[in-house]
Amino acid sequence: MAARIKALVTGGAGFIGSHLVDRLLDDGCEVVVVDNCSTGRLQNLAHAAGRSELTVLEADICDFERIRPAFEGVDHVYHLAALADIVPSIQQPVPYYRSNVDGTLSVLEAARAAGVKRFLYTASSSCYGIPDAFPTPEDAAPRPQYPYALTKWLGEQTALHWRQVYGLPVVSLRLFNVYGPRSRTSGTYGAVFGVFLAQKLAGKPLTIVGDGEQTRDFTYVTDIADAMVTAVRSGVSGKAFNVGSGNHYSVNALAKLIGGETVGIPKRPGEPDCTFADTTRISAELGWSPKVSFEEGVARVLEAIDYWREAPVWEPATIAEATEDWFKYLK
Repeated sequence: MAARIKALVTGGAGFIGSHLVDRLLDDGCEVVVVDNCSTGRLQNLAHAAGRSELTVLEADICDFERIRPAFEGVDHVYHLAALADIVPSIQQPVPYYRSNVDGTLSVLEAARAAGVKRFLYTASSSCYGIPDAFPTPEDAAPRPQYPYALTKWLGEQTALHWRQVYGLPVVSLRLFNVYGPRSRTSGTYGAVFGVFLAQKLAGKPLTIVGDGEQTRDFTYVTDIADAMVTAVRSGVSGKAFNVGSGNHYSVNALAKLIGGETVGIPKRPGEPDCTFADTTRISAELGWSPKVSFEEGVARVLEAIDYWREAPVWEPATIAEATEDWFKYLK
């Protein structure tokens, strides 16, 4: 009988991380979560609480001495912990650099010291900025438009460099527009799904940026978790792979599926008109493909809409105030 795999997930109490933890536990893994709960919530792991296979360490990934012992005996590391969102990264770039670059270095060194067998870095499609080609391949030029995008790209380059120099078996996944239940409901103005769902619950019009014809490669969260597990178990290292839905969809189409009145707000600088992953590489080399259609994914989110009942309700005036620095620095 094969020994049980021990996996460590940084950011495991967060949106994507908690779904990955579900998948790993369902697969029979022993799972260690490292999360400082600055954006993640332990409630996301409530359904798994009490399981002997799950251990949670509340700690900052930058605190090397505190997190180092948690890596002992770990086979696979999934590094998801990071600060996200555009506007806060413009307003406070130093914490973003500390978390997303220095924190990644800390996790890499803990993994290297423990001799882990596989390391997955969770990268962002924001590294492409406003690309020239759609669908966008992995060899497109990096063009980060704001500090969040830059720090995630630097984290990826650091991880891949640790593979080159130290032989740490690293693989990186560049995620496109992830959505699904448990996405963050508090804090700053952010991803369109959470904004729309809170507005729908409050009976407010959905705020459409520009003409709403901009498209996004909306990818359902369980497909992301599946891609992560597939990448780690493939044995491939030293490469970055796009992870997307295989298509792209307009914001207007999303608003129609969610339902309700709409209102327009100004288009923002530094945002692409389209995000669309070229998934040829991950399909050919890892045999991965998405399973959840856009329509099915939106339906699942609507079934879980009560999750967003306590989320802030954004309106045109408050969005304008929240994105003032976006327009100021990215014009």
